[in-house]
Parts: sequence; structure tokens; C-alpha cells
Amino acid sequence: MTAEPQTLPRIRRPRHSRKVVREAIAGYIIASPWLLGLLFWYIGPVIASFYLSFTDYHVLKPPVWSGTSNYVKAFTGDDQFWPSLGRTVRYAFQVVPLSLAGSLTLAVLLNQGLRGTAYARTLFFLPHLTPIVAMAILWRWLLHPEVGPVNYALSNIGLPKIPWLTSERWALTSLGLISVWGAAGGNQMLIFLASLQGVPQELLEAAEIDGAGRWARVLHVTLPMISPAIFFNLVLGIISALKMFALAYVGTSAGGTGGPGWSTTVYGLRIYNQAFLYFRMGYASALAWLLALAIFGLTYVQVQGSRRWVYYAAEGV
Repeated sequence: MTAEPQTLPRIRRPRHSRKVVREAIAGYIIASPWLLGLLFWYIGPVIASFYLSFTDYHVLKPPVWSGTSNYVKAFTGDDQFWPSLGRTVRYAFQVVPLSLAGSLTLAVLLNQGLRGTAYARTLFFLPHLTPIVAMAILWRWLLHPEVGPVNYALSNIGLPKIPWLTSERWALTSLGLISVWGAAGGNQMLIFLASLQGVPQELLEAAEIDGAGRWARVLHVTLPMISPAIFFNLVLGIISALKMFALAYVGTSAGGTGGPGWSTTVYGLRIYNQAFLYFRMGYASALAWLLALAIFGLTYVQVQGSRRWVYYAAEGV
């Protein structure tokens, strides 16, 4: 006799209850303002600027397709493209190393556990909370060539007054120093401080028992352990420096040209001038996309290069 085949019980797919559906709908409704904002204020303008970068668009007339002419013009027909890019790179070389060194130094001081550390942390962080426009106006007064307190102090000790923001030689350097003043005690300092507090004390004690001096412990224990924070601050610092605009516009811009003799016309200010001073929206969009590609490329190179010197504790386990 042959055994009758057994039939397996039918597996029923779980049906979503009305409560789950209502919760999902409520979640989408709550998130809809953010989703709409992301679509209309971020994704939409990005797509529109990419299209406009291939057009000849002057706001008052409809855009006319021009292919890659805007990109060709940037490299070969714009006499301020390369100079503005060079000023931006020079500004980044000034600001990024100094802000990293300054924020790390402040974080080390705050990590000593001295009395009044909480007040010092607040004092260091206050410049970062100052709006960029207010900070630029404040420093324009502080660095005024005639009545500014800085030049007044220099004259009192017998030093010559310096035209900080009114000379081609000093204007861009002055903007860099102002940026370092605002950035050293900000988020970079807090990130370094959190990273320093996460360094295992047993590693430092073991290195000291093995005979490592203070600088040896810093070089071979502390810096490798905080290397992810250094890398993170380095990437964000370079991106912020390349996008610099407001400080140059408010602090030194004369009718949008960018300081004395175009000396502070950085790349971001060049984009603004083309878009809102000359109303060349298509060309400004092309300049913006070139900046975005440059930032993406530099970030990719940094990420690839970081594998040689950034240490992640989870990977070392």
C-alpha cells in the first residue's frame, strides 16, 4: 500500500492591521514637511542648477541651451576664474592647519581637568556662536586702519599701523586670522576634546611603564587614537574653507568686487557676483558645479589616503 502524501499547512502571510497602517500614515504625515523641504529646497535646486549650467540664462530671459560653453568659458575665457581659485586655495592653506592646531591645543588644555574648565570651555566656544555677519562687522571695526583698537594698541607700543582689511597684501591674510579665531574654539575643539577623553588610560599607563616619555606617548598613543577625529575635522575644515563667502563679502567686499584690487575675491564670492551682481545664472551654476566636483574629488582623495594613517579601534581588535 502506498502512503498518501501529506499536505503541508498553508502559510498565511501576515496582514497589516489597521493600527500599523494608521501609524505608518501618521509617520509620513509628520515627516512630510521635512520631505517636502528636502525635495523643493535641496534636490530640486540641485537638479535645476545642473540644467542651468548648460544654458545661457540671464534671469529676465528664458534659458537657452548652450552645451558646455559655460565650462569652457570658466577655464579659458574668464580672467578671474584661476585667480579666485588660487586665492581660495591660499586661504585654505592658511586657515585649515591653524584652526586644526588651535582647536587641538585648546582641547588638550581643557582635557587636563583643571579648575574652571567649564567656564574656559564656554569662553572658547563663544566666538563660534557669533553669526558670521556680526563677526565680520565687529572685526572691521577692530581692524580699522585709523580708529581700530588693534592698530591703536600697536601704535602705543611703537609699532606701525597695519592696513589689515584695506590693502591687497594683508586683506586675505586678515580674513584667514579672523576665521581661525572663530573656528579654533568651536565644533572642532569639542570633537577633539571628546576624542581625547576616549583615549584608554591603560594604554598610556602601559606605554609609561615601558619607558615611553611624554612626547613618545603623544606620538605613538594619543595621536593614533584620535586620528579619526583629526581626519574628520580635516575634511570638514577643507570643505568649509573652499566654500568661504560671507566673511569676504561682508568684511572686505566693495560693491561685490571683493576687497582692494580683487584681493579677497575668493571662489565663492566669484559665484555670487556672477549670479546676483551680473545675473549670469547659467555661468554661476557652472562655477558652482565645478566647485562641487572639486570638493568631491578632494574628499575622495582624502578618504583613500586616510587608510594609511587613520586608526580605527574597531578594526584593530
